[in-house]
Amino acid sequence: MILSDIQRFIADNKRASIADLKIHFRMDGDALRGMLNRLIRKGRISKMAEAKKCGGCGSCADDATEIYVWVNPGELVSEKEPVSATCH
Repeated sequence: MILSDIQRFIADNKRASIADLKIHFRMDGDALRGMLNRLIRKGRISKMAEAKKCGGCGSCADDATEIYVWVNPGELVSEKEPVSATCH
């Protein structure tokens, strides 16, 4: 059940950081990463190659810049598209 909830959350939002997922699902990051890796293997999501930190405080947590994107064959979403993560 939680795997489908994570999939739906990312599909609805098109992308989500691990920080967002930890807050929304109230789960540990390592537990989430295990489920996210399963969704990656199934071809449902992908992990962005790199994300840019915000230009403000310079102390964004790594969780805020670890971003997963929804993979929809009919919709083009670039994994390398620059993203400015917000601080959490």
